[in-house]
Amino acid sequence: MSAPPDSARPPGTSDPSVPPSRSAQLADEFEDRPVPPAHRRSLLSVSSVWFGFPMVLTNAVFGGVIVYSLGFARGMLAILLGCLILGGYVGALSYLAGRTGNTFARVAVITFGTRGARLASGFLATVVIGWFAFQVGLTGATLNTALGWNTEVTVLVAGVLYVAVAYAGIRALAVIGWIAAPLYLVLGGVAITLALRDSGPGSVLSYGGQAPAGGALTFGACVTMVVAGFIDSGTMTADFTRWSRNGREAVLAALTAFPLANLLALIVGAVIVGAGAAADPGSAGGNFLGLLTDHHSGLLTSAAVIFVFVNLGSVSAHCLYNAAVGWSQLTGATMRRLVLIIGALGLIVALAGVWEHFETWLTLLGVFVPPIGSVLITDQLLLRRLAEARPDGPVLRFSALAAWAGGAAVAAFVHYEGPQYCEAVAGLLAGAALYLAAERLVSGSRTPHRPERT
Repeated sequence: MSAPPDSARPPGTSDPSVPPSRSAQLADEFEDRPVPPAHRRSLLSVSSVWFGFPMVLTNAVFGGVIVYSLGFARGMLAILLGCLILGGYVGALSYLAGRTGNTFARVAVITFGTRGARLASGFLATVVIGWFAFQVGLTGATLNTALGWNTEVTVLVAGVLYVAVAYAGIRALAVIGWIAAPLYLVLGGVAITLALRDSGPGSVLSYGGQAPAGGALTFGACVTMVVAGFIDSGTMTADFTRWSRNGREAVLAALTAFPLANLLALIVGAVIVGAGAAADPGSAGGNFLGLLTDHHSGLLTSAAVIFVFVNLGSVSAHCLYNAAVGWSQLTGATMRRLVLIIGALGLIVALAGVWEHFETWLTLLGVFVPPIGSVLITDQLLLRRLAEARPDGPVLRFSALAAWAGGAAVAAFVHYEGPQYCEAVAGLLAGAALYLAAERLVSGSRTPHRPERT
């Protein structure tokens, strides 16, 4: 089945098959049609967009909380499992994006129908605004704790800077990715070196976890934390990997982030907590900024400040880009106009203190988002021939929507009744199984009855 038909070009819009000038390239993000072959980007360029995304201080927090709850050995197992699940999930969705050049919203039309895709895309494009607001708020909270900076002023300045990066488009995301990833690795390495001054690698490896009895996260909850941390933008990976030259390069670009970059970022926080160097491992996990600023080195403190803005700015800009591209499909407005509108809304939410509720946010993501991607993967990869033979233009595909709802219901049940298990994985598997069952019922009901021969 071909990709959803392109909308007619507005008057004055250049033919996308003709390579435009440099200024035109910067002005067109192709949010309303497939990225033309002439505008596709190299594997290195697309990888830089994804690789730098998980290299974020939030992952150090998550990695530390997980190790604090489970101990180093079991914590690392949960981290590795979560990263591998994300790698398979995002890689499969990226293949579809690189093959078609379409955004998530346009890819989803095939599976969910025109209006059904609007529900899925609208939901994801909305929840990802929460991550933008979370990271902007975290910038102010982090620098307030480490250096005493005014939280509200810092949040306001950070928000304006991050909106500017997203406004510049995919090129700016690639550039900030190239800066954010090496900076995280270098300063994360410095923090680990400082943390290991009073304890050796052996003490880290033998760390058993010190969460209070009854207050520790379960193994399944820790795997969910890893998966939920990037499940929303991971589901919308097409907004980034549609720029790949083909499906294979899109998968390779996604794999640089999951499991590779995501695993490295989580390990830093895990080691900080394992070494006993975290100030508040129960809530702040492996946040290592304090290790960099407590030594009263002007150079190290300056580097830490730059790191916070670049690091959290990278993931904030990515999330805002996701939100703007998604909502551009729903409203018809340009991506850049929506960056300004959504950015202002996210900034207001950040000033309201949204970063204090990240555990509730992760639960929401871990329950409702995974079935969306698993239904889409099942339809367009496992049942590819049926999807390609399907007539264009269904308004709602009830089998896909029902499988999404059913998968989310199973995930919610696991969250409340079986917290020792991973609700994100439960939602993934349930969504796929329910969709396969629904499609079998639908196809069976459409098969004409043939009377037996006598």
